[in-house]
Amino acid sequence: MAQKRLNKRQQRLERQRRIKKKRRKRLAIILIEIIILTGLGVVAYGMFVMDKMDTTILNKDKLEVYKDTGDYTNIALFGLDSRDGKLDGGVQSDCIMICSIDNKTNEIKLVSVYRDTLLKVTQEKYGKANSAYNIGGPTEAIALLNRNLDMDIEKYISVNFNALADVVDALGGIDIDMTEEEVYWTNGYSVETSEVVGRETKDLSGAGVHTLDGVQAVSYARIRYTEGMDFKRAQRQRIVLEKIAEKAQKANVVTLNNIVNKVMPQISTNLTTANMLGLAAHATDYKLGEMSGFPFEVTTCEKVKNHKGSYVTAVGLSQNVRELHEFLFNEKDYQPSDTVKQISEDVIYMTGVDPDTYKSTTDYSYKSGGEDSEDGN
Repeated sequence: MAQKRLNKRQQRLERQRRIKKKRRKRLAIILIEIIILTGLGVVAYGMFVMDKMDTTILNKDKLEVYKDTGDYTNIALFGLDSRDGKLDGGVQSDCIMICSIDNKTNEIKLVSVYRDTLLKVTQEKYGKANSAYNIGGPTEAIALLNRNLDMDIEKYISVNFNALADVVDALGGIDIDMTEEEVYWTNGYSVETSEVVGRETKDLSGAGVHTLDGVQAVSYARIRYTEGMDFKRAQRQRIVLEKIAEKAQKANVVTLNNIVNKVMPQISTNLTTANMLGLAAHATDYKLGEMSGFPFEVTTCEKVKNHKGSYVTAVGLSQNVRELHEFLFNEKDYQPSDTVKQISEDVIYMTGVDPDTYKSTTDYSYKSGGEDSEDGN
């Protein structure tokens, strides 16, 4: 009798073990399914995001990529003066930036290329840097950066006025410390920006920290009539981007999704779904490092051979390209390519701005090497 009870107990325990084993197996299967579905969900969301953007395919052979910069991802950013939504050419690029990501440290550095800089905009002609996008869209604009700066850029993102305003509004505004002069010009620019964006704003008053809405932030970034002219304009654009990045990293999922829905249709890029997911995977790890303007040593020139108007002129393009590669890639004693050296010589010939004598031949110089600072003559 005792043996019978023991057998029943053993049978009951065995059944319980089998049930637990089945439950563990079922749980493992469920977990695997969840992981797979989550992965598919991320990919699907990435495809959903990409579907909303104006994605393009560029001919790599026309980008004039120079040698590989190593453990860095370099992306060209273009802010377009587009009133009618054009993104793929036929418009000037008001803002030209290089976003360089150190893939080892996740540090991001930003460099603004002054839009009026005299550079070789096509294989045949010289002109202002911002005209390249107008001539040949993102392909020619990327080629300009690679040709003149010895870069290896293949990817780009272009946005228009409305996109920047929508991002700032979705984030609840950005806080910027402004001078009295900047407040005055922001109010002035806001009239036209409001018409373009289709939203009203209010006037700002007095110097100090202001929480700018989308219209005001765009207007602030467009100012070019304060002291420092276009050099300070590029600096203000970097400040706006920095403030947006700071708030975006703290934003919740609902806010970020709202930005995706509103802004993605206003973006043109050749980033693939895999590129986007790769960047998104490290989004919380990225940290914004130093920002600067290019050229580092620069002047304005009113008399350029066979050209009309005022040009931003590098005081020795070759030396500035050396500084750029040290700034972005920590590459000491970089030696510019023969192409850059020839462009540098051409600029000296056209402007008379020679790095050995520029102090006596220019009317304004500006140096920004990591930290923006002015250095007048």
